[in-house]
Amino acid sequence: MNLKYALTGVAIVAASQVSYAQYSGDAFRFSQTQTGATARIKAIGGASTAVGGDLSSISGNPAGLGFFTKSELSVTPEYDGSKVNSNYFGQNNSSSKNQVNLNNASVVFYNRLSTPRGRDKTKGWLSFNLGASYNRTNNFYQNTYYAGRNPNGSISDYYAQLANIDDPGNKLGLSNGTLQSFAANQQQIAFYSAGTNTPAGYYSNVTSANNSQAQNIVTSGGQSEISLSGGANYSNKLYLGFGIGITDLRFNRTSTFNETGTASILPNNSNTPVSAGYASQFFQDQITTGTGFNAKVGFIYKPIEAVRIGATYTSPTWMTVNDSYLEGLQTQYAQSGVLSNSTNPGDYDVTYNLRTPMKVSGGVAVFVGKYGFISGDVEYVDYKGMHLSSGDYDNSQDNTDLSTLYKSTVNARVGAEAKLEDFFIRGGFNYQGNPQVGIGSPIKTTSAGLGYRFGKYYVDATYQYITRNTTIYPYQFDPIYSTSVSPAANLKNTYNNAFLTLGMRF
Repeated sequence: MNLKYALTGVAIVAASQVSYAQYSGDAFRFSQTQTGATARIKAIGGASTAVGGDLSSISGNPAGLGFFTKSELSVTPEYDGSKVNSNYFGQNNSSSKNQVNLNNASVVFYNRLSTPRGRDKTKGWLSFNLGASYNRTNNFYQNTYYAGRNPNGSISDYYAQLANIDDPGNKLGLSNGTLQSFAANQQQIAFYSAGTNTPAGYYSNVTSANNSQAQNIVTSGGQSEISLSGGANYSNKLYLGFGIGITDLRFNRTSTFNETGTASILPNNSNTPVSAGYASQFFQDQITTGTGFNAKVGFIYKPIEAVRIGATYTSPTWMTVNDSYLEGLQTQYAQSGVLSNSTNPGDYDVTYNLRTPMKVSGGVAVFVGKYGFISGDVEYVDYKGMHLSSGDYDNSQDNTDLSTLYKSTVNARVGAEAKLEDFFIRGGFNYQGNPQVGIGSPIKTTSAGLGYRFGKYYVDATYQYITRNTTIYPYQFDPIYSTSVSPAANLKNTYNNAFLTLGMRF
C-alpha cells in the first residue's frame, strides 16, 4: 500500500481543522483563498468590487483598472499574528505564531487610447490599462496545541479499528508498514479470540482510564498568485476587465500526538501479561506543493457620477498538487526499551488534480463628492464544486466527502473611506459564511486603517482582527466498526494582522 489515505483513513487533521479524509480536507484548505489587496482595500473589509482605481483591481475586479489615469506601483508587507486557544476535555491551553510576509506588490501601466481629431475626448474607448501583481492568497503559519485527559479510551482503540478493517478475523495478517501493524508490533493492540460477550478481533491492550493525551501541530507555507490583468474605460461610464492568475502552493505540516497510560503487555517474549506504564508518540509529516491557474472577468458601471455598480466572475483554479507524507509510531514501556516504527516518506508520494470553487461577486459603491465613499459586496462561493482526480489512488471517497461535508456559502463585505484633504480614515467588516456542514463557524474580520497622500507618493496602514471557531478530531471512529466516542478539541482562532502599503504614481 502506498497511500497515507489508506493508512490513516481520517486521522489527519484537515484544513478546516476537522479530520475528514486527507485529500478532501486539503482540497478545502487550498480552496479558502483571499484576494490579494493593498492596505487601503484591506481596511475597507475588501469591499472593492465596485470601487475601482486601486491596484487591488489587478487581482480583484480587473475592470477597476480602467479608472487609472496615471501609471502606479506599490508594495505591501504584512505582519500576521496567530493565536489559538484550545479546550480538550475541560483543559485549556494556548499557542501562538508570528510571521512577516510580502502580501502584495503591484504595478499598473496607463495607456490612453488615441481618438480622431475633433472627436469628443470623453466619449468612446478612452484607455486600456495593463496591470501585474504578486498576491499572497493564503497563509498557513500556525501553531496549535491542546492537551487533556480522555475519559473515553485511548488512541490504541483507533489503531484496533484500523486493524479490524485491514485484517478482519486475523486471516492474512496486518499489512506491512501500516499504522495498525506498528501498533501491533509495539503491543498497543492484539488479536483476541471470541469471548463470552465479545467477538474475535483486534482490541486495545490499554487498561487505564483517563489517559493523558496531547497534540502539537505546526503548519507553515502559503499560497500565492501572479495576476495579469487589463481594464478598459468606455466614456467614463462603463469599465470592463479581464485577468488571469498563476498560482503557487507550498504547505508543510508536522504533528505529534502523545499519550500516556497503562497497558497489559507480554514483556521480553513472556507468556505472562504484566501491567506496564507506557508513553506513545504518533507523528506525521506532510509536504505539499502545487501550481495552477484561473481567470476572472468583471465590469463596473456608473449610472450616475456618484454611484458605481460592479460584478466579477472568478473561475475555479485548476491545480496540480504533489503530496509527500511520512508517519511513525513510537512506544516506551516502563519494563522495556523504546519500540519504534516509521514509514519511508518516498512510499507516500501522491499527485492529484484539484478544482477549487468558482466565485461570483457583486457590489455597489456610493461616492460623496471628494469626501469619500461607502461600499458593499456580496459574494457567492461554490464549495460544492470542489473536485479531485488522480491516477495514483481511488479518489471516490474524497469526492463523496467534498459533496456531502461542504456547502456553498455567501460572503458579505462592507467598508467606508473618509477623505480629509491629504489624510484618509477607513474602516470595514468582512463576513465569510461557514461552508462546513454541521461544524465550524463563520470567519469575521474587523478592520481599520489610515492613509496619507503627498505629491505622487502615498502610504496606507491597516489593522485586521479576525476570529473563527474550529474543531479538531485527532482521530475518528467509524460507527460501522466501533462504538467509541471520537475525541474533539474546541479551538478559538484569533488573528491580529497589520499591513503597510508604500506607493507612487508615475
